Amino acid sequence: MKTPFYPLTFKPVYKDYPWGGNRIPRIYGRNEPDGIYAESWEISDHDDGMSVVSNGEFAGKTIREILQEYPREMMGTKTAGTKFPLLIKLIDAKQKLSVQVHPNDETAAEFGGEAKTEMWYLLGDDETRVYCGLNDGVTKELFLKAVENGTSGETMRPVPVQKNSAVFVRGGRVHAIDAGCFILEIQQNSNTTYRIYDWGRMGNDGKPRPLHIEQAVNVINWNDRENPLVEPKLIEETASRKHLEILKCAYFRLEKLTYSEPVDVPLSGETFHALFVSEGEAEISWAANSLTAPAGTSILVPAALDGYTLKGNATVLRTTIP
Repeated sequence: MKTPFYPLTFKPVYKDYPWGGNRIPRIYGRNEPDGIYAESWEISDHDDGMSVVSNGEFAGKTIREILQEYPREMMGTKTAGTKFPLLIKLIDAKQKLSVQVHPNDETAAEFGGEAKTEMWYLLGDDETRVYCGLNDGVTKELFLKAVENGTSGETMRPVPVQKNSAVFVRGGRVHAIDAGCFILEIQQNSNTTYRIYDWGRMGNDGKPRPLHIEQAVNVINWNDRENPLVEPKLIEETASRKHLEILKCAYFRLEKLTYSEPVDVPLSGETFHALFVSEGEAEISWAANSLTAPAGTSILVPAALDGYTLKGNATVLRTTIP
């Protein structure tokens, strides 16, 4: 008997990093106790925060258990192996995050750690900024001097952002998220972060969080001067639908669908569709059933489905493998 694959929802995995706020449960009506909700790992096949299915036949199973049994059916032919290639999360920065960097594929292979190229899509109404990349003229020597003086934040490019801004953060790019940012982050499946400067902040244990200067210096791309802000590309626009490509890179593609009439979405078996309902309420229907997804819901549509239909009046952010 063929296993009836269907769109999966998951229990969020929350992180209480000291810079976090409480907007994730508050904005999306999640029934959670008071506390710090810095991040919500929405779809994750990582030991540091494993997604567990919350609906249907697979409820109670981890995403890893399902992928090990049905890798091609779940992820599609573009993904090799049994590990989910991405980690999709929400970030609520009540305070600014540390100055940090992640390795890319090449430096991870040389120095260790998990490669991490990522992107940020701004969901919140705050007009704020991020820091992304080094300012012109900042050399390795000047940067290390700034680290020593506690002024490394001044070496980075400030980038004003607001709702719907998209920022591309290649592995090797020094960065920090400023206070007020509310973000959907799409990234390689990694939790390797090399912290360079933490603004004098204490961790939840009352002690300074550890820094990773040597590791960071090994993986920073000192010649990276690319503008990290990404301009979306219009794919289609009608009276009832707008379809944008927000970003496409070697690891993921993010699209934005805003619609008020049904949208039929075919699948070819090449890639999963990871959906996040950012506004409104979506209904996702497929051959066997349907589910209702209010704003703040993340859904993994298996590659094995023939397709699905989006109904309602909503904005959906869709991540696939390019």
